[in-house]
Amino acid sequence: MRVALIFGGRSREHDVSIVSARSVATALVGGGHQVVPMAIDRQGLWATDAESRRVLDGSGDRTDQVLAVTGGLRLNPDLLKDSFDLVFPVLHGPFGEDGTIQGLFEMLDLPYVGSGVAASALCMDKVRTKRVLVSEGLPTAPWVTVSNHAWRADPEPLRRRALDLGLPLFVKPSRMGSSVGITKVVGAEILDDAVEMALRHDTTVLIEQGLEAREIEIAVLGNAKPQASVPGEIVPGNDFYSFEDKYVDDTCRLLAPAPLDQAMTAQVQELAVSVFDLLGCQGMARVDLFLEKTTEKIWVNEVNTIPGFTSISMYPRLWSLSGLDFPDLLDELLNLAIKRHDNPRES
Repeated sequence: MRVALIFGGRSREHDVSIVSARSVATALVGGGHQVVPMAIDRQGLWATDAESRRVLDGSGDRTDQVLAVTGGLRLNPDLLKDSFDLVFPVLHGPFGEDGTIQGLFEMLDLPYVGSGVAASALCMDKVRTKRVLVSEGLPTAPWVTVSNHAWRADPEPLRRRALDLGLPLFVKPSRMGSSVGITKVVGAEILDDAVEMALRHDTTVLIEQGLEAREIEIAVLGNAKPQASVPGEIVPGNDFYSFEDKYVDDTCRLLAPAPLDQAMTAQVQELAVSVFDLLGCQGMARVDLFLEKTTEKIWVNEVNTIPGFTSISMYPRLWSLSGLDFPDLLDELLNLAIKRHDNPRES
């Protein structure tokens, strides 16, 4: 297939997206596909074909440095042509994983890898995801929502409500990924700084009760009949599973298959597929769970609709351990995208 690979983007995960795209491009070419690279800079401008190829090949580490030469384009004109079979967006975070670019693909009637507009937008928003989970009786850690407006107007009631959850707390931007802007709060004196940090990345902040739990991740693949990979367990190299753990240090450990008994393995896989279905996901998603250490209660943490595809990313690693290697995984994702586009009622 001829695949338009879109990467970079306006979010703080711009650089991670480039690394993911390089891994995907290498595997696609190795699998016999033709890649049409389409880079987007940090301001949302689209690179030319030649500039995109330079970034993908590693000639430039940042797309905005390359685009400074030409000024970039507001939209890649190749998207308007019938010059490729489908689109593979490898865009993490806002303006890529949140339904915005998926809406563009829908308007242009382009088949694309991953979830649609509604599921992408919902899963990107941690607060609204939690509200949907709770409405369906699925367990998720207790939380307090903080808006920028409310925090500026009167922060004291929000502080009290957050601290009433008990320490430690995790303070997160509601619409950001890759652990960007997250702080683990172990003392009340650093709560304000943590909220301010998160508000630099979003206007809505999630303050969540910290759980004494194991971190379990399941990769889900499919459309109408999704399947779950073997579960993996994250053992963070830092105080929690941070951005550095995910993309820089490679100090965390992945236990896969996770050391769970057969019954618990089946339980987390079933829950992951249920969450995938409930939130309307298609194609792929990584469902992150917490397994409480004392009670073995399972909590839903979050869902990533465009998980990382770097050499150390969990999604491709879990499928490899489940018997589906990287090139075959990408082939399946391409096929799922085409099937959903061509036969939406059956996908």
